[in-house]
Amino acid sequence: MILPPPVAQILSRLHASGHKAYLVGGCVRDHLLGRQPKDFDVATDAQPAELTTLFPGAELIGAHFGVILWHGVEIATFRSDGPYLDGRHPQSVQFETDPARDATRRDFTINGLFYDSQTNQIIDHVNGRHDLANKTIRAIGDANRRFAEDHLRLLRAVRFAARFEFEIEPATAHAIRAHSPQIQTVSPERIRDEISRILTEPHPRRGLELLDQLNLLEQILPEVKALQGVRQPPNFHPEGDVWTHTLMMMEGLDKPTITQAWGVLLHDIGKPPTFTETDRIRFNGHESVGARMATEILHRLKYPNEVIETAHELVAQHMKFLAVKTMRDSTRKRFLRQQIMPELLELHRLDAVSSNGHLEAYNLCHKELTTTPPEALTPKRLLTGDDLINMGIPKGPQIGQLLKELEDAQLEGRITTEPEARALATKITAP
Repeated sequence: MILPPPVAQILSRLHASGHKAYLVGGCVRDHLLGRQPKDFDVATDAQPAELTTLFPGAELIGAHFGVILWHGVEIATFRSDGPYLDGRHPQSVQFETDPARDATRRDFTINGLFYDSQTNQIIDHVNGRHDLANKTIRAIGDANRRFAEDHLRLLRAVRFAARFEFEIEPATAHAIRAHSPQIQTVSPERIRDEISRILTEPHPRRGLELLDQLNLLEQILPEVKALQGVRQPPNFHPEGDVWTHTLMMMEGLDKPTITQAWGVLLHDIGKPPTFTETDRIRFNGHESVGARMATEILHRLKYPNEVIETAHELVAQHMKFLAVKTMRDSTRKRFLRQQIMPELLELHRLDAVSSNGHLEAYNLCHKELTTTPPEALTPKRLLTGDDLINMGIPKGPQIGQLLKELEDAQLEGRITTEPEARALATKITAP
């Protein structure tokens, strides 16, 4: 395994001081899977006081648990945990010298492996290599106890299974279902971070299906659960209900941003409450209802305002592509020049290919975006508000409306020069 310099330095310093020191957790797992590790964690028998001496200036991120951070690398003393009373933290810890005791307190077997850099050997006390080879997510020891200790592990199991396309072994899956209501005790911020990873890492569709199968979806995203069984007009949506359509779109995502992932997941969230069936199935105004719901969901999960606002607009505007062929040039150009357009256009493409396959609006917009110079979509104003005032037009709302009308004419090619703009402004404001 190729080690970054800080990691190699940490291991070397610990070994030189006579301590056991191993890489542990995700970096070992990823190495065995042939993936380049992103983060490195070190576990050692050195006591916390020794760690602070060996690594002066280290950040004490978990002094009670024997954890420090040095040059971005987490270093932790081997430990066993006492009882968990809050579904997150052990009431007490016991520092250990045996790595086996440390391994058995961890969450899943694939995350309980150690790597000895001195011998280039994997140390496996939990049969993690077997589960890696068999593509299995298995809780270490008693699955019910593991999930009772830290309720966030319920979502972590889903995230790892989706990311690696692994199966969750039956006893672990049974324990997740049994403990699924306890996810409600986890802070919104911690749930948000896990869900963000599930939606933006590979295989988000698989992640959503697992959340559903393990009774977690109804606990954290009941509005998404409500998409199931909501019928759609077969001539527009031959693929089936809203849930099926949404899963197909999620499957089509390719390295999405968090706003794009949420925009896709929630784009039809307003369909269940707007469902009507008279002459045919309709969802009148579902995009505006859905935009409000998206805002509520993301507020609940404590997302930053900029994420919430972008996702809101993606949901609110996803139906506008139906009208792009009949839009005035100025309206279409304003629509296309929005900052969210790359994500909105991709949402529309996925929406189309996951339903009736009609890509005419997508092709029109994509072509215009790729062939129109930016200055043609957002031209420099021919006249400013001050120019209009200097022409004798009174201050007030009329100025803003007049500027919009002048920009419409400019975007549509009806005026191209300042004198033409002045002449049009005079004509519009003439008594």
